This record gives sequence, structure tokens and C-alpha cells, in this order.
Amino acid sequence: MVEALLMMGGLGLVVGCGLAVASKVFYVYVDPKILAVEEVLPGANCGGCGLPGCSANAEAIVRGKAAPNSCVAAGPDVAEAIAELMGVAIEAKEPDVAKPGCFYGVEKAALQFAYEGVRDCRAAALHGGGMKVCRIGCLGLGTCERACPFNAITMGPQGLPVVDEKRCTGCGTCERVCPKQIITLSSVTRRILKEYTTDECTTPCQRACPAGIDIREYILQIARGNPLRAVQVIKERNPFPAVIGRICPRPCETDCRRTLVDEPVAINYLKRYAADVERESGKRILPYKAPETGRKIAVVGGGVAGLSAAFFSARLGHSATVYEATDKPGGLLRTAIASHRLPSGILDWDIEGIEAMGVTLETRQVLGKDITVASLFDAGYQAILVAAGGWDSRLARQGTIKLEQALPGVLLLVDFLKFSADDRVKQMCRADVAIAGGGSLALEAAAACLEQGAKSVTVLLRENRKETALPAHAIDASEEKGVRVLFGTAVTRLFGQGDRLMHVEATFLNDLSTKTLDVQTLLIASGRTPEMILAKSGTGAASQADGTEVPPEEAAWEGILPYKPPAYREQVGVLAKGDALTDFSAAIKAIGAGRRLAASVHQMIYGIGPALPENVLTPDSDIQDVDHVEHVAPVPRQIMPLAGRRELDRGVEIEKGFTPEMAAKEAKRCLQCGLICYQPAEEAVLDQAS
Repeated sequence: MVEALLMMGGLGLVVGCGLAVASKVFYVYVDPKILAVEEVLPGANCGGCGLPGCSANAEAIVRGKAAPNSCVAAGPDVAEAIAELMGVAIEAKEPDVAKPGCFYGVEKAALQFAYEGVRDCRAAALHGGGMKVCRIGCLGLGTCERACPFNAITMGPQGLPVVDEKRCTGCGTCERVCPKQIITLSSVTRRILKEYTTDECTTPCQRACPAGIDIREYILQIARGNPLRAVQVIKERNPFPAVIGRICPRPCETDCRRTLVDEPVAINYLKRYAADVERESGKRILPYKAPETGRKIAVVGGGVAGLSAAFFSARLGHSATVYEATDKPGGLLRTAIASHRLPSGILDWDIEGIEAMGVTLETRQVLGKDITVASLFDAGYQAILVAAGGWDSRLARQGTIKLEQALPGVLLLVDFLKFSADDRVKQMCRADVAIAGGGSLALEAAAACLEQGAKSVTVLLRENRKETALPAHAIDASEEKGVRVLFGTAVTRLFGQGDRLMHVEATFLNDLSTKTLDVQTLLIASGRTPEMILAKSGTGAASQADGTEVPPEEAAWEGILPYKPPAYREQVGVLAKGDALTDFSAAIKAIGAGRRLAASVHQMIYGIGPALPENVLTPDSDIQDVDHVEHVAPVPRQIMPLAGRRELDRGVEIEKGFTPEMAAKEAKRCLQCGLICYQPAEEAVLDQAS
């Protein structure tokens, strides 16, 4: 008996030691913070966060891979509790909603495919690409409907998904299971930041519009008798519908698919019609905006680009203030267009709409005189958007041309040449000087700066030495004087402190390597100041040109260019191909630039470098298209009524606008295109009647 007890005790001791060792070897440490977060989560394990259950979501939150409010099944109280555990603050976030991106269901497609496999869109896509007519179109098998954990999606009568926005939580499950990427998450922020990609079903007119307006949708709303809803669609991408409806050069109409039958749809006149209905109703129609972020944005320049940048910044939830040098905003729209083409009251109406979005306008405020970069940062602005224009704007003011400096330490080369006798210009020349572009004029300016006592002068030219039109002897002569000439180089970034420029980043175009140059004065060989974002980069001591230390309380900043238009995505730096070297050739292009400026600063605020998606749609992208349309009968285009001489003498606009009957007839000429799909005339009539 004793031996048995000893044996059992010894065996227990051995097992205990083994378990003790195993516990050390196989011990899995669980972060108590993960456990705490998991306890707060509702435990629904619905997968709406995109992760396999609440445990995985808790770990992702603690590891910084998911936000405290990533649980779509929980309310704001849960998000706040998790944020408190994590030691962070919750910022109000607009809800994401699923949005189908296909317009023409498979049931009405001209060609259909026979598929007998598993009733799942992913399987059908693998089977021969799921091709009917459009590679991008919806396959219509309802995988998104079955996958939605909140029963927010149903398949509509046209074989396309229909989203119940009240039930949709923006969890993204439908987006993840759709093999065609035609159903995606949508929100105000996503729509403003969005650049069209090759994966999307876009229309020819939409692709041609510099602002990217959803033309198909707003014409559909006019055809259905909803002009005010059409205005809301237009203002998603264009804060000046009444103005642009009068002066746009209409590149969209050139690409209108209706030209394959007769004449393009009067797209721009329909825009004007909808905008005039809004104005005459006295009811201000505003697009949706994101929740307030508490961040302040200053915009320098009250022209089209600046006002547009402020408008889109306000819609992104930021507090935007425009500082305009003159007594009235509007830029060239106010001063360079005849009143019978664009009455001032029309311009004022659209600008008042921008103010109604929450934008503040401050007039008679000149940067460098009434306000400074340092004073704006001291006032709590997170970023300063510079959209000051240039010589075209100044000439249009019909006043005395004065030296203007929109950026610290930056002058236009044309200003330097015209105002070289000005004491301020002479003072700026006594620092380290860089000149971007300008060819032979740059060499002349470099010599003048050396004569004024410049410490160093560097000329940065985008072309390489073999491509330059400058004669070799002129380059050699400049270099002998002490001028440094860098070929194949572009200015890509500025660095400053307070109201001083300190450094310039130069990028070598052959390999995209960069070099930082000590520069306190930068001359740019263009007729306008390029759009730029000045953002704080921290604080700390820096040195002025004379070697004295800059006060540490002055904010250090970086000047960053917004991302380029998609057509010129490969271009780098200022003075690149596609950049506006004088004021924009069309207001609609300035609106597009303003949106990109607002989108770029929003991305920067949230730690995302201003950039374009890899598959962004450009004029060179390979996409499907059609070269003819069938079953579409010719229908005459509505002719814009014109004012007579006596009416013009009374101040009537030269173009009088469409009547409601004319607008309805013209809107029904729209083929309601998709990428390559469209509605034949008889189907369009039935659809609009419904």
C-alpha cells in the first residue's frame, strides 16, 4: 500500500513538473487590453467589420489595424468606450453606404451568356470571365444579397442590386464578395476624393468632363421632372452650376454618344436649366457634407479654384475660410466675362451657395500684407491652400499692376523682371536664389541676382542638357559667373519657417532622386503661382540666410503640390506638362483643380500622401467602347432661344435658357449610357415614364 502511494505520488510529481514545463513552453500571452476591448464589443461575431469575429476585431483595434468604431453592429457608446481604453479620441464619421455601380442589367443586355454552374457571381466570373457585353457589368446572380449580414440588399427587377440605406451599415461585405467591383462603399468623403478608375462603369461625357460630373444621373433627374435633385447631383462635383451652365466650353458634348446618331445632347444647357430652376425657386439646394472635423483650412485666393477648394473642404467637414485680395470674390469670372454672357447676379448666387456650405469669405486680405503664413498658422489653421492665380487675374482687375507675393520667398519670374528696381526684390536677391524654368530669361535673371549680391544662384531646368534650346556658350558663360545649372530637375517641395522660405526640394526626373537646396528666394517661370498646400511640419530652430536663428515659436511648414490631373499622373513637380502656366483655360478646369487641392489636403491631414490609384482612368486607358448604336431614331436637338437687340439693350442675357418643355424633350434624347451599354429610344421613354 505504501509502495503504491509512493508510486502514485512520484507519478503525480513527474506529471506536475511536466505540466509546469509545458505551461512555460506553450504559454500564450493574451494582451489584457485585447481582452478589455473584446469585453466591450457586443460579441455578435457578425463579420461586418471584415474580420472573423469580435476577438479578431479586438486584436486588430489594439494593434492599430482597425479603428475603435470599426464594429458596425455596435453604437457610438461602444466606440467611445473602446477609444477610452485605447487612449484616443473619436472623431465624428459619416456613414458608408453600399452603392451599385452598374446601370443596365443582364436581362436587357443585347448579348447574354449561358451559365449552368453554381449560382454565385464569383464562380460565374471565373467561368469565361462571366462575359455578356460589358466586362464590368453586374452578373445579377445575387451573391451580394445573400452575403449581406443585415438584409440591406435585394436584387431589383433589372437584375441589379438595390440597397436599403436605412439597413446598410457600411460593413463592406457586399464589396468584398462582388467579383466585378461594381458594388462599393460610398460616402460624401469617398465621392469627393474619388478619381474614376478603369474598373468602373463610366460614361463618355463623364470621362470628358474636367470636373467629373455625373452627367447621366442629372439628365435622368431632369427627364423625370426633378430639376432640383439634378442640381444636387451637379453640385457633387461643381459648386458653380449656374455659371458653368452659361460659359462652359462643353467638352462633354464632343464625346456624347448621341453623336453616333445625330447631334450631342445639350448637356450644358440642361445644367443651366436645372440651376435656373433652383435660383428662381429661391430654395437653396445643397449637396451632402461630412460631419465636422474641427480642423481649420485657410484658402488664399477667391477665384474659381480657391472657392472650389474651400467648397469641397467644407463638404469634407473642415472649417474653410477664403482670403481674397479684392473687394469681391470671383476672380476672372467677375472681371473678364461680358455681363450679357454672365451677369454678376448669377455669379453672386453661386458664390452665396458656397457660403451656405459653411465657407467664410474675407475680402481685401492680401497675403504678405494683411495676413501672413505665420499669422494664419498662429490662428489655428492646419493647412493653407494657395490658389492665388497670376497675371491674367491681375490684368483683369484693370488697376495698377503691383508686385504680389503669394508664397513666402516665392516670386514669379515675370514679376522679378518687371519690378527688379523694387527694394523688396533687391533684398530677396541677396539670399540663396533658385530659378525654376525660364530658359534664356532664367540665365538673365541669375546674372541680375549675382549683381545684386546673391549668395548663390541655382537654375533648375526640366529638360536635360541635350534637349535644351539654350546655346552651349550661354550656359558656359553663366556657369563661369558662378551660376549652378541643374538639368532634368523639378521643384517638388518647399520648406519654410514662419514667413520665410528656407529650403527647396529638387527632384531629378531621370531617377526621381531628391536633393534639398538652401534657398530663401525662388523664382518661378510661369504667369501664375502654382496651387500649393502649406502644412505644418513641426517646430524647432532653423537658420536664416544671414545665419541668425529663427525664433523657435514660429511654425515650420512644408509646401506640397496637390496630386496631378489623372491625364498627367506621371508628371512631377512645378511647370510640368499639363500644369496651368497662366490662369486656367476654362473655369470647369479650375473647379477640378480646386477639388484636387481639397482632396490632397484632406489626405495629408489623415496621413495619406496625395496620390492617385494605380488604375486611375486617363485618356490613354484601354477601356471598352462602341462605334455605333442601334434602334435609336434621330431626334432634333433643342435650339437655345437668343435675345434680340432690344432685349440686350435692356440687360437681358444673350441666351435666354430652356423652357421646362424644351428641357424635358432634350433630356429624353439622352441615351442613359453606361460603359458600352445604352438605352434605345423606346426603352428610355418607358423608363422615364415609370
